[in-house]
Amino acid sequence: MARKTETEPSQIAETVKTIVWAALIAVGIRTFAYEPFSIPSSSMVPTLLIGDYLFVSKTAFGYSRYSFPWGLVPFEGRIWSDLPERGEVVVFRPPGEPQTDFIKRVIGLPGDRIQVREGLLYINGAPVKRERIEDFVSDEGVYGGKAAQYIETLPDGTSHRIIERSGDNGQYDNTPTYVVPEGHYFMMGDNRDASNDSRAFRVGLGTDDEITDQRDLGTVGFVPLENLIGPAKILFWSYDDNFELTNPLTWVTALRWRRLGNLVE
Repeated sequence: MARKTETEPSQIAETVKTIVWAALIAVGIRTFAYEPFSIPSSSMVPTLLIGDYLFVSKTAFGYSRYSFPWGLVPFEGRIWSDLPERGEVVVFRPPGEPQTDFIKRVIGLPGDRIQVREGLLYINGAPVKRERIEDFVSDEGVYGGKAAQYIETLPDGTSHRIIERSGDNGQYDNTPTYVVPEGHYFMMGDNRDASNDSRAFRVGLGTDDEITDQRDLGTVGFVPLENLIGPAKILFWSYDDNFELTNPLTWVTALRWRRLGNLVE
C-alpha cells in the first residue's frame, strides 16, 4: 500500500504557520529584549560612526511607552525600572522631538550641576579630567581630515574618547550652569562641536546664569527617565561611506570589519 503523502494545502499551511511564528518571535525580541538601531549622524564620533548598526537593550531600564513601536502601549512612567549610570551611551526620545530616536552619552544625573567652560566639562563644580591623545583622523567624507582627540574620565572613573573640531571655541564650549532636575538626565555627544544635545540653550544666557527650566533649553534639554529606551550594547554591523545598495561589491568592500562585534563603551 502506498504511503499517504501530505496534500499541497497542508504544506502551505505549515509554511505560513512557520513564517507567522518567526515573525512573532522577531517582534517579541525587538519589543522586549534587543532592538537594532543605526547611526545617522556624526554626533557620537569617535565612539560611533555613521553607518554603524547596534543593538540596544530594552530590558536594562525597564519599559515605558517609548519602549514600544509607535507608542502602541500608552502608559505613564516606567515599569521594572532601573537607573542609567553616568557614562552610558543611551538611546532616548528627546522632550522637544518625541517621535525621533537620539543617541548620546549620559553625563549628568539628577541633582547634578553641569557646565562647560573653555571646552572643559565641569560636574558639580569640579573639572572633569581630559587627557590629550593622538588626533582623530579619517578619510571618510563626513569626518574628513583630523580633529583634536581626548580621553575624558568621569567622576566614577569611567573613560571615553571625545573630539573637538573647533578647539575649545565651539558653540557650546562656554555654557551656563545646568541644574539637572530630579528624574531627569543630561546628555552630551562625544563629538563636542557637532552634537545637538542637552547643552543647547536659548540666546541671551551667559556663563553666570543657571538653567533649571526646560523652556530655556533646545530640542534635547533635560531628558526624563520615561523617555529613555535603553543603553547601546554591541555593534553588529558597520558600513563606511563607500557603501552603495545598488553595487553588491561594496556590500563587502565597504564593511568596517574591525568594528563588527565591538562593545559600545
